Amino acid sequence: MSHLSSQSVLPETVATPQFDRATLLPGILHLGFGAFHRAHQAVFTQRALNLDPDAWGIIAVNLRRAEPIRDLEAQDGLYTVITRGHDGDSAEVIGVTENWLCASDDSFAVLGQLADPAIRIVTLTVTEKAYGIDPATGGIDRAHPSIAADLANPQQPTGAVGLLVAGLAARRAADVPPFTVLCCDNLPSNGRVLRRLALEFAAAHDPELADWIATEVSFPSSMVDRIVPAATEATRDRAKALLGVEDPLAIETEQFIQWVIEDDFPLGRPAWDKAGVVFVTDVEPYEKMKLRMLNGTHTLIAHLGILHGLEHVRDVMAVPELVIQARAHMDAARLTLDPVPGIDLDRYAGDLMLRFANPAIAHRNIQIAMDTTQKLPQRIFSPALDALNAGQDVTPFARATGAWIAAIAQRQDVDDPRREELLAAIRAMSADDPVASFLALPGLVPAALADSVAWRQAVNEAIAKLVPPTERTTP
Repeated sequence: MSHLSSQSVLPETVATPQFDRATLLPGILHLGFGAFHRAHQAVFTQRALNLDPDAWGIIAVNLRRAEPIRDLEAQDGLYTVITRGHDGDSAEVIGVTENWLCASDDSFAVLGQLADPAIRIVTLTVTEKAYGIDPATGGIDRAHPSIAADLANPQQPTGAVGLLVAGLAARRAADVPPFTVLCCDNLPSNGRVLRRLALEFAAAHDPELADWIATEVSFPSSMVDRIVPAATEATRDRAKALLGVEDPLAIETEQFIQWVIEDDFPLGRPAWDKAGVVFVTDVEPYEKMKLRMLNGTHTLIAHLGILHGLEHVRDVMAVPELVIQARAHMDAARLTLDPVPGIDLDRYAGDLMLRFANPAIAHRNIQIAMDTTQKLPQRIFSPALDALNAGQDVTPFARATGAWIAAIAQRQDVDDPRREELLAAIRAMSADDPVASFLALPGLVPAALADSVAWRQAVNEAIAKLVPPTERTTP
């Protein structure tokens, strides 16, 4: 069977680009050509161009793996997004990608594109751990592999922050206006976080460049939301059935899609608002809502699933006792929030529970549990501290923390950048104060929370319910 390409004759039921791809010009460079970008920012951009054609094609850049880029090139920049819901499946072929590169293969070509005046926006989905954030300071972590390598060789960077700064340096040297930097990863105040990283990185070699970035470059924050499981062979089989051709880049996702952005784009932007993007002056209430209610509950569900031998989120949501715990966590998170403009938080919570239970979405708990140390501070610890200060119940947040620790103890392994520290903490667990070794991990738990007797007791109680005593003692 042939592969998806610009020559493919597709069924009429498959949505395709409604603009002339032959005249598509680049305007956006995206770092991190993963599943989420393909099912989210690229979808919004295509839908915007369908309604208002303009020079906003995307140059897709993957930082490490070249395989997706090669697959994209072989398919003329096309791939399939399968939307799965209670009413069946639908397919949309995305063709908004205009060029494609792998930074680890050719960082000079990436830098050339970043310096091109045609590129007016750089978007990023590289996951939290790829930014190289020092958990203790919130600035750059000079020991992070990509940060260290790019600081040592700033002319040939391959990490996200190094590439951004080198691209901005080239534009400054050529007197080209800077692109807008739009972070789309699950970091609180993600634009401000990335701005700080870029400034610190630039200042390490060129303080004048750092000053220029501080005054000239826009870093709007954004909140993104769509559940996108990792693709499987079943995903590709589903795409073949819907399209009649092979597509190794096919992904599947839910019907829900949301993007909230601070509207600060000096060089313009696509008509994303026509495609359903919400533009605001302050994205913080929306991102806090999503990080605490959706992502925080997802973290709990994932680790409960691991502990109970359940593979997918939907499997956890089929167990009434676990559903009660998930809803309790969501309700506790809601209590830590201020009102969110235009959002009914009770309805939002109910919709989230339905989304998690969607039987058509096979979102693996192991996937969600990856890199949990990068996620706990904003998803669990921040709302826990707010709840503690407000005199609210911290038990749900302690349960999520205990479930995380229990899952590590059960598996004796973990996919996390702090893996060795976590395994050492498991070995150091004591029977009378099992959380102590985790509270001692530098830069992880806020000091005000770690010092709370009520929090410590609540987490220890959660661990006691989830971890067998033989796994809570030093070997």
